[in-house]
Amino acid sequence: MNKENRVEFERPDFPELTGKYTVVDLHYHTRYSDGASTVGNIVKKARELGIGIAITDHNEIKGAVEIDKYKDVLSIPGIEITSKEGTHILVYFYDIDSLKKFYKNDVKPFMGSNVMSSTSLNVEEVIRRAGKFRTIIIFPHPYSPAYTGVCNFYFSKEKLNRLFSLVDGVEVINSGNLNRWNMKSTVLGFNLSKTISGGSDGHAIEHMGRAVTCAQCENNREAFLDSLKANAVKVVGKEIDIFKKVTSNSYKLKTNINNCPDLVEKNLRYGYAVIQSKSRTVKENVRHRMSKRGIGKKIYNAFVSSSYERFNHNFIVFFFMLHQTGMMS
Repeated sequence: MNKENRVEFERPDFPELTGKYTVVDLHYHTRYSDGASTVGNIVKKARELGIGIAITDHNEIKGAVEIDKYKDVLSIPGIEITSKEGTHILVYFYDIDSLKKFYKNDVKPFMGSNVMSSTSLNVEEVIRRAGKFRTIIIFPHPYSPAYTGVCNFYFSKEKLNRLFSLVDGVEVINSGNLNRWNMKSTVLGFNLSKTISGGSDGHAIEHMGRAVTCAQCENNREAFLDSLKANAVKVVGKEIDIFKKVTSNSYKLKTNINNCPDLVEKNLRYGYAVIQSKSRTVKENVRHRMSKRGIGKKIYNAFVSSSYERFNHNFIVFFFMLHQTGMMS
C-alpha cells in the first residue's frame, strides 16, 4: 500500500476503487438499532456498489448475523458498543461465531434499558473483553460531539494515551461527522502510528459507501481484516451534506425518544465533567484579572461562585438540547 495519499477527502469512485482494491464501508447501522435500512436493502445496495459492508449496530448483532448468510457479499462481523461513559467502540471479528459468543457473554449481561443505552462497562473493560477474541478494535469518530468520541473531557491526556495503546486504531473519516472533526481525527490517526479506518456511519441506504476503507488484498474477510490490522489500507470518503444529516438525525431521534432518561443522565455527567475540566482555568483567569485591578478576595469568590453556577446550568441545557436533536446519540 502506497503510504502517500492514504486519506482522501473525496466522494468514492467505485468503478475505479473496486478495480484496484477490496472496498468496505466499515460503519453502518440497521433498523435493529437506530438506522432505517433493512438487511435486505443493505445487501442490494452493496451488490450495486460492488463493495463489502460491516453492520455495526449499537449494542446489537442481529443485523451482522443476518447479513453473514449472504455469501455473495463481503461482510465484516461487527458491533458498536456504548461504554458506561457514553464513548463508542467499534469491534470487528474474523468470524460470526466469535461475535455471537462475545455478545452473549460480554455485552448482553451489561446492557441498559434498550440498545441505545450505555452498557455498564467502562471503556477499558470493553476493550479488555473484546481483546480476548481475534478482533480489531477501533475508536470511531474520536473527535465528535461530547462523549461519543473518545477525545472528550472525561479522559485526561494520560488516560487517553493509555486507551490508545490498547486499541488497533481510529476512524479517520466518518461521513456523519463534521469535516473539521474528521480532519482532527485524521491527524490523530497519523500521529498514533496505528491503523486507520473509514465508514459512512450510515443510517439510511443513500449513506452507504460515502466513506470506505480500501485494501490491496483478496476479496475475503480474513485478507481484508489482516490488511486493516497491519495498517495496509487507505480511506476515501466525504461528509454527508447538511440536508441528509438532518434526515439521518430524525431516524436517531425516533429511537432516542425511548432512551430519554439515559441520555439525560449522560448529559448531566458529561456536563459536570466539562465544568470540572474548565472551571480551574476559568477561576485562574478571573483571579489574575481581578488581582491586576486590585479587587479583593471576597468579591472574587462571590463572582466566581455566581459565574460557576451560570456556567453549570448553561452547559447542561446545551447538551440536553443537542441530544433532543439526535446529534449526540
